[in-house]
Amino acid sequence: MSIDVESKGAIALITINRPERMNALDAAHYAGLSKAWKFVRDTPSIRAAIITGGGSKAFCAGADLKEFIPQPPAMDEMWLTQRDQLLNRGLEVWKPVIAAINGWCLGGGMTLMLATDIRLCSPSARFGLSEVKRGIVPANGGTQRILEQVPKAIGMELLLTGDPMTAEVAKQWGLVNRIVPETDLISEAMIVAEKIASNAPLAVQAIKELALRSRDVDLNTGLRVEQMFNRMLMGTDDAREGARAFSEKRSPVFEGR
Repeated sequence: MSIDVESKGAIALITINRPERMNALDAAHYAGLSKAWKFVRDTPSIRAAIITGGGSKAFCAGADLKEFIPQPPAMDEMWLTQRDQLLNRGLEVWKPVIAAINGWCLGGGMTLMLATDIRLCSPSARFGLSEVKRGIVPANGGTQRILEQVPKAIGMELLLTGDPMTAEVAKQWGLVNRIVPETDLISEAMIVAEKIASNAPLAVQAIKELALRSRDVDLNTGLRVEQMFNRMLMGTDDAREGARAFSEKRSPVFEGR
């Protein structure tokens, strides 16, 4: 039982490895996942990450309610807002994250998926925000992100019924990029991650930050910040390398400088 992190060149593969509990997250696994995200954020050689679940039954069934409901956190923990930060709970990771969703993606597993950038899933994947059936709300961004990513009526149905949707329906509404055979899930995710990792890493991170921050600013402010970011990047070694490689008709070699 663990959160496994493997470095595959410039790609970090994170596996929630608790298949006997459908990869549900108890306090120890939440802490391990927080460390994994910080590793991705803070390791210069890592340019993209893939998150998946161990086994074939589930990506992640969310919080382990058998632990959290009988013994909820003490009230003073409500104000420890920076402890064990997660991708879907305020931790800023500007390196792209790809979700490889194998099986059930429920509750906190789905709120984790909603914070990723690109999503591939197996045909057996099922998606649901089931917390309402347990008397609680979809925390860590469940109620905050879903209406940004699907039409209001679809998001409200997910939130208020707690019923899951199939992989095909999730693809129809744009929650996942595509459905691939389960046996090809990680290899397909690696192909996407390697394409991203071959691009200029400073530009990749700038693009992700600009795209996500655009949700919170008006258009004129976003355009101005975009212009400033681009002007800053024009002075980097990577931008010069990109121009040289184009003129020399070769693939660029970016170093993140």
